[in-house]
Amino acid sequence: MADDHTVVRAGLRNALEVLPNLEILGEVGNGHDLMEALARIRPDLLVMDVSMPDFEPISAVQKIKSEYPNIKILIVSAYDDESYVVGLLRAGANGYHMKDQPLADLQLAAQRILSGERWISGSLIDRLTNRHPASSLPNTPWLTRRQRELLRLIAQGSDNRNIALTLDLSVKTIENHLTALYRVLGVDSRLKALNYALRHPELLASSGQEMVETEPAQIEHALSVLVVDDNTRYRQQLKRLIGKIYPTSMLYEAENVFEALSLGDQVKPQLAFIDVVLRDEDGILCARRLRTISPLTRIVVISAYPDREFRKQALSAGVIAFLDKKDLDTASMRQVIEDALR
Repeated sequence: MADDHTVVRAGLRNALEVLPNLEILGEVGNGHDLMEALARIRPDLLVMDVSMPDFEPISAVQKIKSEYPNIKILIVSAYDDESYVVGLLRAGANGYHMKDQPLADLQLAAQRILSGERWISGSLIDRLTNRHPASSLPNTPWLTRRQRELLRLIAQGSDNRNIALTLDLSVKTIENHLTALYRVLGVDSRLKALNYALRHPELLASSGQEMVETEPAQIEHALSVLVVDDNTRYRQQLKRLIGKIYPTSMLYEAENVFEALSLGDQVKPQLAFIDVVLRDEDGILCARRLRTISPLTRIVVISAYPDREFRKQALSAGVIAFLDKKDLDTASMRQVIEDALR
């Protein structure tokens, strides 16, 4: 259990410890202690508030789900803002329970989630089911390349300091850029900007024409491409190569499995390039999972260190090719794209 109020944790404990076959292994009151406890305890269920010291909820849920994919997360919060609810559920939380609801509902929520179901407090259901549908692409705002990069980093859960380090800018400059971005999106907070991005994944795409800064070529097919690599510079190089061949392509990028699968589920790209190693994650597993959620996506696994076993695993995962990064020149890329469009 994670909540920075001792009294609240006591109430949660009293409600949950009476459930059969459930043992409470620990309590924490801040984000730092939470991550240490998860590494030590490895619980089946995490019951947590969204407002604690040293804690950013969206990125924390994404990180927890990435490192402990089998853990169930139940958010117990006093915040009923739609952006909080939708953002956290899309980040990977299994349920969202309001603190003002009966303790019996909390007990039911824990049982449902542990049995593999999802949970949303009844007081939130009407609000979520009556949400206005997301606007279509023509009605979404136009973003500059810098604003799109900021939005992508927000979607990854980066704070202002990490964004500044990534973009090699000062924190003050980032704050000014974010203010301008919020104004364009018509939102007033980071979480609302994240929720907007989740509802409009097309905002995160760059065009092939933009990557090479040329006039659009006359081509027969549009193409949506997802590039998954933990190296920012290589992602940009690959996007420029694709843009040179297909200037009207829509190019999406991800640096980890969670981000790749989230985009894959929303965008359903025609073609995906996935590095075999994504920091400590498995690119071939990413390919398998992407094929499950987007069966029509043609997937190419790439590697800086071609290995026969990697190739065998990749091809058994259903990818159309396993390529050495050094071999990805204009001619080979054009061939891969033409094969994907057939």
